[in-house]
Amino acid sequence: MLTYLFFGGIVLVLIGVVLTYNTLVQKSQMANNGWSDIDVQLKRRAGLIPQLVAAVQGYAAHERDLFADVTEKRAKAMAAGDDPAGRADAENALSAPVARLMAVAEAYPEMKASGNFADLQKELSDTETKIEMARRFYNGAVRELNTAVQTFPANLFAGVFGFRERQYFEIEIADRAPPKVDMGKKS
Repeated sequence: MLTYLFFGGIVLVLIGVVLTYNTLVQKSQMANNGWSDIDVQLKRRAGLIPQLVAAVQGYAAHERDLFADVTEKRAKAMAAGDDPAGRADAENALSAPVARLMAVAEAYPEMKASGNFADLQKELSDTETKIEMARRFYNGAVRELNTAVQTFPANLFAGVFGFRERQYFEIEIADRAPPKVDMGKKS
């Protein structure tokens, strides 16, 4: 009888380990999916930025420094990789000159009236909304994974199976601080 209890206990522990492992895998995959969604939307935004620069350049050619800043920060954001903290820093750095670029565009009513520019502006706005939704999904998935990795009994096995806490993806919303634009500056 004692042998049956011993083996029954071992079987229960093994079932618990398997269930814990599967839960950690599921939560890790949700976080991977969330990061993939963020990456897709950030790449979409990066693809729209050259179109925005080209549209504004036709009307505000004197803003060369701003165009160079946008181009440089976009390249850094594209090269930032999959580290959430590094990617967030690069995307935050990109948001400020893009917001300034949009503010410059506001000074040209004929450009704002252009259907192409209006479509581009709408696409950028939609993309920003999708980035925010993807960020929330990812951060929720990371919160669940981190909680699972830290709680008992999963914390006993998480490190052994290679599950680690992940970083949240925090980016600033471009319109939190209004950009400063000097329309009198000539280069």
